[in-house]
Amino acid sequence: MVPLAGGSADPGKAMKWVNHVAIAGAVSAVWRPELVPVAVLGATAPDWLEWGLKLIGYRIKHRTVTHYVTSWAFGLFFGLVVWDWHHAIAAFCAGGLSHVFCDALTVQGVPLGWWSDRRFHLFGGRLRTGGLGEYFIAGGVVAACLGLALLTRHFDGGFSPFFFDWPQLYQDGLIDGAEWKKNRFRWL
Repeated sequence: MVPLAGGSADPGKAMKWVNHVAIAGAVSAVWRPELVPVAVLGATAPDWLEWGLKLIGYRIKHRTVTHYVTSWAFGLFFGLVVWDWHHAIAAFCAGGLSHVFCDALTVQGVPLGWWSDRRFHLFGGRLRTGGLGEYFIAGGVVAACLGLALLTRHFDGGFSPFFFDWPQLYQDGLIDGAEWKKNRFRWL
C-alpha cells in the first residue's frame, strides 16, 4: 500500500501510544493531577488488554471487545456516580475512553458496543496513524489543558502541583531565599 500524504502505510491502525498517553495525561492533570499515572494506564489499556486476553487463550481481533465505546463509558459512569476508590476507577476508565475516542478519529473507527458490527467514527475518521493530524490533535488537547490549568489553578491562588508560584512561596515564608533563587525562572 502506498503511504498517504502525512500518513502511514496502514491507515487502519490505531493512533500511536505517545498521543494516547499525552491526551489522557493532560486531561487528568487538569482534573486530578495525582491520578495521571492511573489515567495513562487506562489510556493504553484497550491495547494491552488484548495482549492479556491472548496470553490466557482468547484470540480476539484488534479493536473489538476491548474497544467498545459503551463499556468504557459505563465504567466511567460507574466510577463517577456509583462507587469509586479514590477516583481510580473513573481515572482509569476516562483514560480508556480517551483511547477509544482517539481511535474513533482514524479510518478504522471503533465498535460502539457488542450488539453492532458497525464502526463509530468521529469527524469522519480521517486521521492516519503517525500522520501530522494525529500529533496536531494531541498537541491541541495538551495545549488546551495547559491553558486551562494556567487559568484555573495557577492564577486563583489554589495549589497546583505543576505550577508553583515561587515568589509567593518566598513571601509567605514557606521557602528560603536559596530555594527561590534556584527555582525563580522555572514555570513548570
